[in-house]
Amino acid sequence: MRRYHLVGTFVLVFFILALSPKIRSQQSAPPPPAPDNAGASDTDNDTVFRVNVDMVQLNVAVIDRKGNYVTGLRPSDFEIVEDTIPQKLATFEEGNQGPISLVNPSQPGATPSASGVSDSKPATSGSPQINSAGANVFILFDTSNYMYRGFVYAQDAISDFVRSLDGSAKIAFYSYSRDVARDALLTADRSQVLRGVRSTVAGADAALYNALLLVLRDAGQYTGRKVVVAFSNGPDNASMVPPEGVGELAQSEGIPIYMISTREAKQDPVSTAVFERISASTGGQVYFAKNWNEQQQAFASVREDLSHLYTLSYYPQPNPNRGWRTINVKLMGEKSKNFRIRTRNGYRPRPTGFTPDTPSDTALAR
Repeated sequence: MRRYHLVGTFVLVFFILALSPKIRSQQSAPPPPAPDNAGASDTDNDTVFRVNVDMVQLNVAVIDRKGNYVTGLRPSDFEIVEDTIPQKLATFEEGNQGPISLVNPSQPGATPSASGVSDSKPATSGSPQINSAGANVFILFDTSNYMYRGFVYAQDAISDFVRSLDGSAKIAFYSYSRDVARDALLTADRSQVLRGVRSTVAGADAALYNALLLVLRDAGQYTGRKVVVAFSNGPDNASMVPPEGVGELAQSEGIPIYMISTREAKQDPVSTAVFERISASTGGQVYFAKNWNEQQQAFASVREDLSHLYTLSYYPQPNPNRGWRTINVKLMGEKSKNFRIRTRNGYRPRPTGFTPDTPSDTALAR
């Protein structure tokens, strides 16, 4: 029953933000673009075909018993079941390699479905359209008064992380205390992101879940692999939205959340439980780093994770369930005994034509 109660919570989240947009921006820039290729047609024989299919995308980490990443797996090594319905892989990608197209979306089994997914493009050709230009990494930095003592060290750790990411990755940088700032919109220009990091200043109270909701909303407008890396130095004491709604949105959008926090948060059982639950349910990880060296190690671990993820996608088979859909990813054969998988555990499909009411970028900036 608890998951069905989250529907009301999810709607309330967007309603609250629409009424209380306490978000500032250091750039006068438009909001992130909607996915391109909004329509396509085939004019052969004067016939126009329009097919709108939603693709469910999964970021999957495969780990052996020693904690090492498993590489070199093939599409045939994976099995995906949504609720109790087996699914057919549409695309397969390992690390930063380009995606492999496995099915034709116009064939039976590639059925249109509103799925709350990360790639949704009309197509008339035989292959899905996937953005393979590396991961889109959205970094969220806690600049509240919890960060006062370790502020400069955290900036250094984030800066090193930005420089170390694969060259194909694009990065966006946000900071938050009670308000949220878009310090650098998604870009491949590392210097622009680093300027955003260095421009941050310490603030007041911490509204982490408000900030995460905004970042997820922005990230959801891009195709391809997306992750959120959030650095938090203490509990949330100012958000108007619950963490459960934020976690479910991340699951439905297919966006892993990596939480990097200090030992101070570890001492707070409530924050610790929330951070662990959000990261685990979305396919991310949580780290508790009490000093600068451990922060560096946490960011390095996130970087390693991103470079070893498998990206699997599928067009959902017909499913009468309009509520929460459970996703189960398994390895086939003997591999299932020796390796473990980390990925998101489900999503809630969106009604056809659903677009959440969110404030415009003009309303968000001040």
